[in-house]
Amino acid sequence: MFAVIKTGGKQYRVAADDTLNIERVAGEVGDIVEIGNVLACGEGDKVTIGTPFVDGAMVTAEVVEQGRGPKVIAFKKRRRQNSRRKRGHRQLLTTVRISEILTGGAKPSKKAAAKPAAAKKDDAPAKKAEAKPAAEKKAAAAPKAEAKAEAAAAPLFKAPKGEPEDLTQIKGIGPVAAGQLNEQGITTFAQIAKLSDKDIAKIDEAMPFSADQISDWREQAKELAKK
Repeated sequence: MFAVIKTGGKQYRVAADDTLNIERVAGEVGDIVEIGNVLACGEGDKVTIGTPFVDGAMVTAEVVEQGRGPKVIAFKKRRRQNSRRKRGHRQLLTTVRISEILTGGAKPSKKAAAKPAAAKKDDAPAKKAEAKPAAEKKAAAAPKAEAKAEAAAAPLFKAPKGEPEDLTQIKGIGPVAAGQLNEQGITTFAQIAKLSDKDIAKIDEAMPFSADQISDWREQAKELAKK
């Protein structure tokens, strides 16, 4: 038996034990999820078409994995405006295995995988003893995590002393981009003019500007820094 289901705005033809990736659905690994939007179902020449869905039909599936799809790069360029923008996106996906195709209002026979049983009272002291080393490790790891968070929040460059210059004089840098550069410690034409290729790669990775775009700003900044 097969069925055509609709989930996440897409349609899939499925059969029992099929494994497929669908748009993210709520659930943990081992859970059984129900998909009630069945557009068609049948076996051989006997096919029932829904209007738009088949009454009493349902497909159940077991959650195999919660993950993300491959990275997709969106690149936008405006002609003769020195404007380029590159962004990445990874779609949230759920890998499921089709368990049953039910018709006529039948109830699913498979249930979610059993969760770990709660600890007995006799095991409580042992669990507490095990929890102490874990708590100590967590407390020791906390300063390291805070240090990493501070490092991630720190600006890419050290801003020079003095008043920041008007970076919007560079073609392609608007008020928003200028504010973002200032937040990362880039405040003067001389800084942009002295950017190395490694600096440009670092900005390209951390900010929504392409390497070609930043290289063009560097050339313009060299002329403005001379004034």
